[in-house]
Amino acid sequence: MIRVLVVDDHEIVRDGIASLVGTQSDMELIAEACDGREAVEQFRKHHPDITLMDLQMPNVCGIDAINAIRGEFPEARIIVLTTYAGDVQVKRALQAGAQGYLLKGLLRKELLDTIRAVHNGRKRLSPEIAAEIAEHVMDDALTPREISVLKLIAGGNANKEIAAQLHISEESVKGYVKNILLKLDANDRAHAAMIGLKRGIIDLQ
Repeated sequence: MIRVLVVDDHEIVRDGIASLVGTQSDMELIAEACDGREAVEQFRKHHPDITLMDLQMPNVCGIDAINAIRGEFPEARIIVLTTYAGDVQVKRALQAGAQGYLLKGLLRKELLDTIRAVHNGRKRLSPEIAAEIAEHVMDDALTPREISVLKLIAGGNANKEIAAQLHISEESVKGYVKNILLKLDANDRAHAAMIGLKRGIIDLQ
């Protein structure tokens, strides 16, 4: 019997997964959590075989929860469930120790096979996600400072405001913006912000 923990801040998603898992003779849903902090607590309590983890959650996000769980339980098998196919987000989750990454739109079609594959020690990525990673594999990554600037651009800040918030000169901000546009192959600041959000480089939380 594959014992499953589901972590998602939306009750409707947890209910949908419970229904899917409940129809299988080789699986049982043993616990649920609505944020990353609760996920760690439930993992400690139940030691599930498979954890299904949302990424965007209040309090403690999915990637922090994966890091915490894998830090204590290196053998933990975790599948990320998300609406985001952004390659940077995927890489962060895989680096944290996730073995599967599945888009929520494909749950009905692929969830059960993915649970069994990861339980058997295999890694599973949706084809769309694998293609997204491959497309950007040679890209120049943004530095932490460039990510900070991009996040402030996405928040609607002008160069002067960004300079004040980061305690750097406007000239420095202009240099960072130039690098960001170049690395993301973006036409302008708004386009760069859109690419940053789509690829999971930044979020607006």
